[in-house]
Amino acid sequence: MDFDSIRLLLESLEEKLKTLKDAIKVDDKKKELDELEKETLKEGFWTENENSSKILSKMKHIKADINKYESVVKEYEDACTYLELAQEENDLESYKEAKNLSNTLQENLDRLEVNTLLSEEYDVNNAIVTIHPGAGGTESQDWALMLYRMYSRWVQHMDFSIEVLDYQDGEEAGVKSVSFLVKGEYAYGYLKGESGVHRLVRISPFDANSRRHTSFAAVEVLPEISDEINIQIKPEDIEMDVYRASGAGGQHVNKTSSAVRLRHIPTGIVVTCQTERSQMQNRENAMKMLKAKLYKLEKDNYNKMMNNIKGETTDNSWGNQIRSYVFCPYTLVKDHRTGHETSNVQAVMDGKIDDFIYEYLKNYVKDDIIN
Repeated sequence: MDFDSIRLLLESLEEKLKTLKDAIKVDDKKKELDELEKETLKEGFWTENENSSKILSKMKHIKADINKYESVVKEYEDACTYLELAQEENDLESYKEAKNLSNTLQENLDRLEVNTLLSEEYDVNNAIVTIHPGAGGTESQDWALMLYRMYSRWVQHMDFSIEVLDYQDGEEAGVKSVSFLVKGEYAYGYLKGESGVHRLVRISPFDANSRRHTSFAAVEVLPEISDEINIQIKPEDIEMDVYRASGAGGQHVNKTSSAVRLRHIPTGIVVTCQTERSQMQNRENAMKMLKAKLYKLEKDNYNKMMNNIKGETTDNSWGNQIRSYVFCPYTLVKDHRTGHETSNVQAVMDGKIDDFIYEYLKNYVKDDIIN
């Protein structure tokens, strides 16, 4: 039994715990929570709906941050207890438990460390993800479906959930387009760095001559915009079409015109939703998507203005991919922004993309707290 390796790991994790306590500002948050709880006790608090909902929402997020930190502290204490017991009694079962708890603690600390980087507006929100295949027909459509499966498995790994908003089958395989809502705390913060062009190189399963093909798919990630956030959409600026849904959904989709297409006339933005049985539900989901796209448009326009002031230029061309996935002649997944790479392509396609997410946040999020 290698007691020293576990002891050294726990010592390093103890240092990280101390660093995270300062980064998360646990003591300050506890004081802030006490002050907010006093606000809830004031007369008339519950009658002021807008103010009370903001305070309660803030309290919920502060409690979540405190609980996450206290949970990893408990994991650290348990691991130390089992290690001590294993050493005193030379007990194999206690040793195994100490080792398992230490490894779990390391994963949870890494995730908590990422959370300290998620402090931008809307990071805590759910995420709306849309995947569009590039040119290339069946090849690219199959690649878009593979990416959808990759993100679906990552969502499961995170204990988040998915709600499909729009799904259009490919003609032979894959998807023409898929949009889905990822529900979970900080879903947008985690996934925002996935926006961009993803490139696949592999031997095509659709090529009778087994030639190597390169395929592209574009991923767009937007925050779900709550009703509390003021995104102005005038009713007269929306043009709505209804049509019969196609693709997955059973016989019902061919019988009624439940699918909804919304076009925002001033901007030309178009969104579609066809996964619900009700036209009203599809319209509600389409409005969520439209609000998110309008938010992104406002943000992009602001960033463009600031870049012009600073004299910066950006290249958003289709060929400017953020990540490459090579299946042949060798195996490699590489993020071209951070340089992070792995040869374990299968693990990545099974949703193990946490390292890519972390490296992006560490390198690109403003005012990093932890270096």
